[in-house]
Amino acid sequence: MRRLFKSGLNVRSLYPAPLWRRVLTVVSRHNGVILLLIVFCGATTIGGFVIRDMREANVEAEEIYTRSVHGLQRIGELQFDAQETRRTTLYALTTSDSNLQVEYADQSRAADQRVKDGIAEYARQGEEPAEKTLANRLTNDWVDYLSVRDEVLASILEGSTKEAVSLDMSRGVPAFEVVRQDLNEVKRLYDRDAARRQANLVSVSRSSTTRLIGILCFTFLLSAAAVRAIERSRMMSTVQLAKLQMEFVASVSHELRTPLSVLRSAADNLADGLVEGKSALRRYGAILQHQSRNMGELVDQILLFASTEDGTNRYKLRPLEVAPIVDSIKGETETLVKEAAFILDPIIDPDLPLVLGDRAGILQCLHNLIGNAVKYGGEDDRRIVLRVLTAPSENGFDLELRISVSDQGIGIDSSELAHIFEPFYRSPRVQAAQIHGTGLGLSLAKRIAESMGGRLSVVSGLSMGSTFTLHLQIAKGQEMPMAATASRPESSLIP
Repeated sequence: MRRLFKSGLNVRSLYPAPLWRRVLTVVSRHNGVILLLIVFCGATTIGGFVIRDMREANVEAEEIYTRSVHGLQRIGELQFDAQETRRTTLYALTTSDSNLQVEYADQSRAADQRVKDGIAEYARQGEEPAEKTLANRLTNDWVDYLSVRDEVLASILEGSTKEAVSLDMSRGVPAFEVVRQDLNEVKRLYDRDAARRQANLVSVSRSSTTRLIGILCFTFLLSAAAVRAIERSRMMSTVQLAKLQMEFVASVSHELRTPLSVLRSAADNLADGLVEGKSALRRYGAILQHQSRNMGELVDQILLFASTEDGTNRYKLRPLEVAPIVDSIKGETETLVKEAAFILDPIIDPDLPLVLGDRAGILQCLHNLIGNAVKYGGEDDRRIVLRVLTAPSENGFDLELRISVSDQGIGIDSSELAHIFEPFYRSPRVQAAQIHGTGLGLSLAKRIAESMGGRLSVVSGLSMGSTFTLHLQIAKGQEMPMAATASRPESSLIP
């Protein structure tokens, strides 16, 4: 019975609670899983940041390598070509061979073109304002030097070597020194940029290390919190289970007390000889019969609920004819319906197919639904309609068999429809009307329907009555003699 108590809820505790209480209840049942999920999500999130940082560090390192290596290579080539321009000019100054002077002049102009191309490439790739400013200055300084160089080469080719040397010493050397300083400044800019990028890379690496340590601390703290919460939840579950056991015992005791009191009072009157005459004996016998039947049904409901809860009750599904089942349930509930002054009106479509189910399970399910209709039926219209028909199933492609039980009673409020199939739930309006019951009937009917591969649905409204429908699968590809199906014995649902 432990699982019976575990899943059972008291009438008071199951009345629609505020949303925040229902949410807390769900969370408390699965807090261990939720905490572990939070740990996983937190660790994954921080891990994602770390992976992102590592990728950024990789990209930054590649950029540093590419920019530094390629940049230094370009500056080296630029410095070499500038030196080549200067060197070939000096060669032209130091030779008296006119052919060599022309050759050196051509080499100087070729190197000059490579320097111009290198400066233009540096200007295009410059990202910082300082780089663009330096590129412009280098271009201007190089143009100034070339103007002097061209005058020196012209003097050499005209045979005025002394004049060319004097011009080079006075203007060429200072102009080229300015260009050399500009090239050294370009190199220093590359070094500063590489140092800055390296500092950024170190910062990203430190950030990744910090976050990785954060992951470990976060995981440890949340794991400790999860263990603590799980232990606390187990303790609270134990306390709640004890409370539910006490409430359940109190609820069942209340339901048993009334018939027991009536039975004891009737037995005392009979034993004391206070009952005389056949009519009085018949009346007392009817009372004893009615109350004992109520007690038996209550005990059967509790045992049946326990058997469906722990899984000991198994249903054997086979093709069944529906009409004999309807006749059986009509006979079984005849006394109950008549005593309550109700009329059970079965409406059965002709040529119904065989249904896939368990005969005893279907009977028990319908018995609970009819008993529910009698208990909460109307005062004016005391007709209960038992309707059997075929209709499209939920998927819209197949057919299913539907057995519905309709009454014109007090109905069910829309806010309560989500709870009526919960074990031990009873509406406050029902309690206020002092209608006795355990709240197990609909829960059992739903479990039985689902165990047979079907389902139970409801359509209801306040003061509009209720219609409970049992949806069952239609047997396919099987043939079974009708008589054999109707006569197969099914004694009880309780193992």
